[in-house]
Parts: sequence; structure tokens; C-alpha cells
Amino acid sequence: MEENEGILINCPACNGIKTAHSRIKTEKIPYFGEVMEASIVCDVCGYKHSDVMALDQKDPVRYEIKISKDKLSNRVVRSQSATVSIPELGIKVEPGPKSQGYISNIEGVLNRFQNGVKQALTLFPENEAQKNAKIILEKLDKLLNGELKADLIIEDPLGQSNVVGLEVKKRSLSKEELDNLKNNFTIIDSTDQ
Repeated sequence: MEENEGILINCPACNGIKTAHSRIKTEKIPYFGEVMEASIVCDVCGYKHSDVMALDQKDPVRYEIKISKDKLSNRVVRSQSATVSIPELGIKVEPGPKSQGYISNIEGVLNRFQNGVKQALTLFPENEAQKNAKIILEKLDKLLNGELKADLIIEDPLGQSNVVGLEVKKRSLSKEELDNLKNNFTIIDSTDQ
């Protein structure tokens, strides 16, 4: 692991002059590769922010696994560039400017979806949105209890994600699939037009 000493910066939350410690470190993480972690912690207001960015780029990849009670503990590595979906439930998380990678398991991914749907319940008071969110929450509960099966799909254009298990289907993403994925990266093409 390589870590810098850190520097004092102005706090982005309380605007304290040189009250926040900014640190960057890199390390190798199994199934993920080399990552860089950047963090900011303010001594005055307690503001904390950290971000983990994968530094290795691999071939675009798609993982698919049938969710069942006996697979809830399967390891899942989701990079900040990956799209995670459960098509049978009509739910999908796509990368955006604040996307963060994480290492969890299938149960943890389902819990993240639950938290997102619960947050949507508070943001969208319309009857139709409330009804749909409650149906999705019921289905997520059934998945967690082993009463329902569905596919968990992770598609990563930078190939930094992983799902560990014997019954995981892994394949390369096609050009068409890659073109249809949203990502949070700006690509600058230096070729002359």
C-alpha cells in the first residue's frame, strides 16, 4: 500500500481555512485490482468524504447469476463504472457522477436496492410510484427469503467488476451492448474529423 502524508486544505463544507486533511492512497485489492482511495476529513465540522477509484482497466465484461437463498453470500465487486440490474424486477442502477465502487455480497446488493426504493418512496408521493415501489420491495424481500428467483446482472465497460461463484455466467460485452451502456466517463477522441 502506498499512501501520501496528506495535506491540509480548506473544508468544502464549513469553509474552514486549512482545517481538512486530504489523503490519497493506492493498494491492490483481491478481485478488484489496484485502487486509489481519496479521503477528506475536517477537524472542525467533522465533514468526511471518501471515494475509491479502480485504476486497472480490463476487457468489458458481463456477469449474470440466478439469485437464490444459497447464493446470497456470493462475493460481488461493483466498480464505479458498472451497471447493476435485476431485469425481472425492472430495477437498474447505472453509473453517474457520484458513482462509487463497493465490495459486498448478493445480499448486500439487494439491501442497496431496498434502500434506494425506500428513498424513492419518500421522494415520489404519487400513487402509481408508491404502488410500484411497494411491489418492488415485496419482491426484494421474497428474493432475500428465497421465495423468488431472479437474475443479477452486472455489466462493466472497464471490466473492473466481478461476481464470484461456480454458477456465475461471465462473458465479454458485445459492441452493441457496450454502446448501450451509460457511463460516467468523458472520452476525448483526438482523431481529426
